Amino acid sequence: MTPSEFDSLADAMLERIARAVEASGADCDCEPKGSGVLELEFADGSRIVVNRHSAARQIWVAARSGGYHFRWDGSGWVDTREGGELLAALSKLVSEQSKRAVVLR
Repeated sequence: MTPSEFDSLADAMLERIARAVEASGADCDCEPKGSGVLELEFADGSRIVVNRHSAARQIWVAARSGGYHFRWDGSGWVDTREGGELLAALSKLVSEQSKRAVVLR
């Protein structure tokens, strides 16, 4: 995958995440913070930061519970450690930090 192909895939996923968070009704502010960075801020002041890491060709997620790396496997973004899917992992993280069940699609 070329760097521009990665950036296009990652940016499309960041846009999808932003739309999914807005549609979910989660109690958080979802703000793009520049090129390839999306920040979710919760009522308690905690944050989840989702960003593309072009050098590693991964999407990285930083949350209160830790850091996660997702790579493109040809059909989706998969956790490099546990194999979980990005939106499923974010659903869990957003639910934990918003203290409300959230499913991102």
